[in-house]
Order: sequence, then structure tokens, then C-alpha cells
Amino acid sequence: MSSATTLIGHVTNNDGQPDLSGNMFPVGTEVDVTALQVTGQIPAGLQGTFVRNGPNPLFQPIGHYHMFDGDGMLHGITLDNGQASYRNRWIRSRGLQAEAALGRSVYRGLSEVMEFPDPALVGDAGPVKNPANTHIIRHAGKYLALWEGGLPTEVTASLDTVGEYNFNGKLHGAMTAHPRLDPRTGEMFFFSYSPVEPVIRYYVADASGTIVHYTKIDIPAPVMMHDFIITEQHAVFLDSPIVMDIANMGKGPLVQWRPENGTRIGVLPRFGNADEIRWFEIDPGHVQHFWNGWAEGDRIEFSGTRFEHPDFGINPASEPGASTADNTSPYPAKFWVDLASGTAGWEQTDDLGGDFARFNDDYNGVRTRYHYMSAAVAPERRLGDFDSIVRYDDVTGDRQIWNSGPSGHVGESVFAPNPVTQSEGDGWLLNAVYDDATDRTDLCVFNAQDLNSGPVARVHITQRIPFGFHANWFAAD
Repeated sequence: MSSATTLIGHVTNNDGQPDLSGNMFPVGTEVDVTALQVTGQIPAGLQGTFVRNGPNPLFQPIGHYHMFDGDGMLHGITLDNGQASYRNRWIRSRGLQAEAALGRSVYRGLSEVMEFPDPALVGDAGPVKNPANTHIIRHAGKYLALWEGGLPTEVTASLDTVGEYNFNGKLHGAMTAHPRLDPRTGEMFFFSYSPVEPVIRYYVADASGTIVHYTKIDIPAPVMMHDFIITEQHAVFLDSPIVMDIANMGKGPLVQWRPENGTRIGVLPRFGNADEIRWFEIDPGHVQHFWNGWAEGDRIEFSGTRFEHPDFGINPASEPGASTADNTSPYPAKFWVDLASGTAGWEQTDDLGGDFARFNDDYNGVRTRYHYMSAAVAPERRLGDFDSIVRYDDVTGDRQIWNSGPSGHVGESVFAPNPVTQSEGDGWLLNAVYDDATDRTDLCVFNAQDLNSGPVARVHITQRIPFGFHANWFAAD
């Protein structure tokens, strides 16, 4: 099946699964719209494409469905001289192509992932689908759609699928959905974890996209590790007690919170080997998404949104129409390590719950002043159903909030730098905001220095963009 083949979705959710309800229900068509209506004015400096990745199952899922399971779909809004266009495409994984040929789902979700499909049905697509549904990045001229359970999937700038990418045979397993790109050197740093083997595999790719460094780090348990940070000298990991338990498959939660295991910060030289990592104990907690980190002298500082006791509800023992997820939000937190004294710690920095931590990526690894988050101000919102965008100024302590209203649902904010000034806080925030009163999505453009004033432009998408995960801004060459 080529990328030119039009796909049409077939999902009913007759059993009322919560992760297929409301704006989490998938869209069923791929469209191209060359001229979108705009309210306000798109800034002249915004030339490029905003791309959002997220789960969008092609067929009705088998058994329990979790939002982590859905086939990846890319939504791209291109801004060009004040005009806007839109296209969306399913990521045509080998597993999705096998299912498309059969006309139905044959792969189960994460909570039942060890119940493999009949090889006679899926052929060389393998026993586990790689939906590539979490993030999208651009490095060394390649666009890579990411899912931390498998290889990256290369796509084109126009969102067509090329296929799985293994760095010319040097990557043999999974890759995190949150690599770190150093804008000064062009290098990309990334890792993978295993649901079976207690290890972290750490890689460095140079500016040409060649893997030039690898080391395997043993850890006490097979944990879920979604993100990490870099400084100009280090890679920094958080080994938290959110443990993958394959032996519990079919009996209860696949992912379990075991605070008795403790939490550690691991500091590794950028090109270090496993025997060079230093571990620092802190209070039990988990960070799904970090902002940024930097080192000044012997002190490393970084921040993220910290869970006290996460439960993502990956549990086949629950009823299909129910969710066991803990909807307690994470909270902004600052972490520090003193390499000279051998101590580390953390503190909560705000009492507003939220996630999707972003900043100006041009400052990855060095001190940043401004940080952005999606938050839920209304107390009845479930985890991930955000209604507000937040901007923090770490120098003045100022916190700006834009609220989308009772019918609004915000996604992840992406910072698009102003190409003229190139200063840290000067640019625009882009966010795909869904309104359940109109059942439509707008790409909202904000002046990043004046979030309180609301969008300077709204690009009106002709169809809904369902709830999803991560987005990026790819400036035009």
C-alpha cells in the first residue's frame, strides 16, 4: 500500500471506551485544504509548518483501548506569507498496512500486547505494531515520527510515510519519543528503555545523522522512562519507580508504581560510558516531560512536571468502558544536582497542575528564562484534558495564563522563534485548540511575550484535530 492510497477509518466505539470518547474519537478521513480561513493576521515571520502527531486508530480496536495504542496520524498546518493550508495523513506502519489489507484490526493494545496476532495475517509486519504516534522531529534533513516502543518512522515534509528508519543499521531497537537536539553542535541525543530488560541504551548521532556513540546502562528494574535532558556537558536521566511488569500481563496493570524502589537522578558525560554515570537519590516521583536543563560549575539544574504517584491506566483487568487512570495532574518542579558535594534535591514551583512542558528549543542545554505548559484550571478536567496555556518567567516570577473557556481544549504549545531577533522569548506560541461547541479545531497563534492578550491569529481547520500528543514547528528553509 503506497502513501498515495486513501485510507478511510472505521471506528464505532460501541462499547463506550473512554479513550475513544469526545475529542479522543478518531477522524476517519485524510484531507488536503489549500486555503484556510484566518481570523486576525498571521505574523510575517511565521513561515513554515506546524505538525502535530497523535493516536488515531484506523479500525475499531480489539479489547481494551488506551490512548497510547492508536495508529499515528500527522496533522500539518503550513503558514506561507499570511496564508494557511492543512493536510493530515495516517502514518503507514507495517502493522497498519497489514490491517488495511485485511480491513480490520488484528493487533491488540499495550495492556494485552503479548497476545500477538497470527503471523499468517500480518506477515513481515511483526508481532507488535509500531504506531509512531507520539512525536515528530527533524534532524539531519530527515523527519522522524516517534513512538518509544519501536524504531523511528521516516516521513516526508508533506507527511507521506517512507518507512522505519534504523540509522543505517546502527539502531537495533526502540528510540525515545523525546530526543534532545543541540542547536549549537547539530547533534542528537536519545535513549531507549525495555519493558523486559532493566537497561537504558544511550546514543549520540552527529549533525549528519550518523550514530557516533552508544553505551548500555544497567538499572535495577525495567522502568518506563519517557524523557530526559541534556546540558552542554551531560545527559541526565530520572530513574523513577514506574515499573513495567510483563509477568502481570492479563492479570492487572502492565505499568506499576513502586515507590519502595526509590528515585534516582543519573548524570552521565555526554560521550560517557556506563561506568561513568553517577546516581543521586531523591524522593520518589516521576516526570513524564521535562523542560530544559543546564550546568553552571558543579551545579546542574533542570525542571519538569512531576507526578507524585502516576497511574496511566494500562490495565486489561478493568472493564472496557472504564478507566483506572489516576487523573491527578503533575505539578511544575525544579531539580538540582551538586556534583561536588554529591547531593541532589527538588522542589515544587507552582500549585497549578499541567504537562506538555515546552520552551524555545534553540536554547536546549543552556539556561532558559521562559517556559510554557498546558494546564487544567477547571477542576473537573481529566488528566491531559487541558483548558489553558501557561507562560512562566523564571526571572520575574511572572505567570501568564490564557484560558480557552469551558468548551475549549488545548494541546501542546510549540515555540516558533522570531527569525529577525533570535532572542529567547521573542516569537510565537502555536497551539491546536479544539472547541467542543463547534466541533472544530483552530491553530491559535500567540505573541509569546503577551499570552494574556489571546491569539493574534486563529487558523480555522476545516475538520477536527483529535486529542493527541506532541507537536513541532518546522521553519521553512
